[in-house]
Amino acid sequence: MGTIERFEDLEAWKLARALTGLVYAASGTGNFVRDFALRDQIRRASISIVSNIAEGFGRWHSKEFVHFLLVANGSLKELETHVLIGKRLGFFSTPELAKPVSLVEEIGRMLAAPRKRLER
Repeated sequence: MGTIERFEDLEAWKLARALTGLVYAASGTGNFVRDFALRDQIRRASISIVSNIAEGFGRWHSKEFVHFLLVANGSLKELETHVLIGKRLGFFSTPELAKPVSLVEEIGRMLAAPRKRLER
């Protein structure tokens, strides 16, 4: 882990937490409010990302950390899919998606880097 002693210090965790805030804000307004299933799924996926990064950090072995990074990445892709569905249904406008989409891409890169390093 290097000098990082708390999961709260991981940049990927910080960005995932910010993404969760954006997801909650966006899914709590407009037509999204009435689509309980999609709203619940997109929120759960965002929570899963940040939670799995934290849980993996708390594991004793690097293989376990890699496993949780893989789970977090899977949830990231799930969230990305929900965002695209929400856009298609008219729940998001393109400008509203700019920040969440950039965070999804950045978090994805951040999850891949340590995973590749730890898998060696």
